[in-house]
Amino acid sequence: MKIRTLLVDDQSTGLAVLRDMLRYEPDIEIVGMAATGHQAIEAINQFAPDLVFLDVQMPELDGFEVVAQIKLSPMPIIIFVTGHDDYALKAFEAHALDYLVKPCQLARLRSAVQRARQQIQNHQNGDIQQKLDSLVQDLKANSKYPERLAVKSNGRIVFLRLTDIDMVEAADNYVKLYVGNETHMLRETLTALEEKLPPDRFVRISRSTIVNIESVKELHPMFHGEYTVTLHNGTHATLTRGYREQLRQLGVMT
Repeated sequence: MKIRTLLVDDQSTGLAVLRDMLRYEPDIEIVGMAATGHQAIEAINQFAPDLVFLDVQMPELDGFEVVAQIKLSPMPIIIFVTGHDDYALKAFEAHALDYLVKPCQLARLRSAVQRARQQIQNHQNGDIQQKLDSLVQDLKANSKYPERLAVKSNGRIVFLRLTDIDMVEAADNYVKLYVGNETHMLRETLTALEEKLPPDRFVRISRSTIVNIESVKELHPMFHGEYTVTLHNGTHATLTRGYREQLRQLGVMT
């Protein structure tokens, strides 16, 4: 029996890694891939997959918001794919839901697939909907991070989703927010704003700069242990030597 599988990740490299790893599983049939939460919901409803590898950190709709909008019966088995988010990992374990931590390891993926295979063969996905609903409710109840910021700009108030912010720079008693090709000023100190940003998505790379991990395109080594950080929108910043430990959070093994 083929296990109809959908892959969801907002990064093409993430999709490629999962696809390449799953080619060693002969009963896994990849029926589709999605790069956004909206595409994921559409693909799940269209293909009715048995198994979904679902990225947690996505713009617009994250993995938990996707789960909240799935209304299939029976529910597909969900294997969450996430960064180093200790709270989310504990939540998955508490609700007996499977997950992979990026960068995905082949042995861990095979173990998760085997558990999903057994659940599907034994028709044990009847309580998946209840587990997922409980997970989403617990995460909402315990979330301490706002989903958006209100910024005054030219006599109006602009609402910015945290996931859309590429970089934050200190500017005296203000911070400069980089959102795509736009910039906004917010009366807030960098340290105060840092406490409002989810640490699994944002990382401080210097005393004056915070970047969105998903917005980082390249790192270029410089002298004295520093790095030039290039974002997808072409913006550049410097990861200073005192923040070298943050390289691991950016996916660089030191």
